[in-house]
Amino acid sequence: GTDCIGTSIRHGCTNIVNLELLPQPPRTRAPGNPWPQWPRIFRVDYGHQEAATKFGKDPRSYEVLTKRFVGDENGNVKALEVIRVRWEKDASGKFQFKEIEGSEEMIEADLVLLAMGFLGPESTLSEKLGLEQDNRSNFKADYGRFSTNVDGVFAAGDCRRGQSLVVWAISEGRQAASQVDKYLMRDGQDNTTSLVERGKRQQDSSKQTVMT
Repeated sequence: GTDCIGTSIRHGCTNIVNLELLPQPPRTRAPGNPWPQWPRIFRVDYGHQEAATKFGKDPRSYEVLTKRFVGDENGNVKALEVIRVRWEKDASGKFQFKEIEGSEEMIEADLVLLAMGFLGPESTLSEKLGLEQDNRSNFKADYGRFSTNVDGVFAAGDCRRGQSLVVWAISEGRQAASQVDKYLMRDGQDNTTSLVERGKRQQDSSKQTVMT
């Protein structure tokens, strides 16, 4: 989300709101989040700092559920209908959110960006091609070679390494392209070799016929 915030600011947005369905994290570890677990605490990243500097406040708004997008007569988004929620434990002890009656609100918007995290590449592709995946559901492919368990299929960037930076995606994409080129050239060389060998056999056959 912070990348979307920072990029929007640099593109000259006049206002920005970052909606989050979950409650605001605590500033220190909660009792149920001990070390060595990843600390689920409130953090301020560069995008949040930029927004606070430009607009005077943190852009994040917690415990907000988007109900629907509102469009204009041309089909362009012009607002979001949202409602505040409250998280409570149900009878089984599991947290569930409940909408707070009377907290409905319309937020005007010229652009809506969906920044909901990365849970791995689309499973449809791996299922159809039979690609092996690691324990985080990423496509298995060794760094440097980028070839998967399926011949002729390569993986690079987030689908291979998981959620990461765009510079890594660019770097791996270039390296993977080089490996794909080697793979294709190898096939071309094999085909050329086959044609040459076939030609030699035909020549040998002709020579034998003449000698006979």
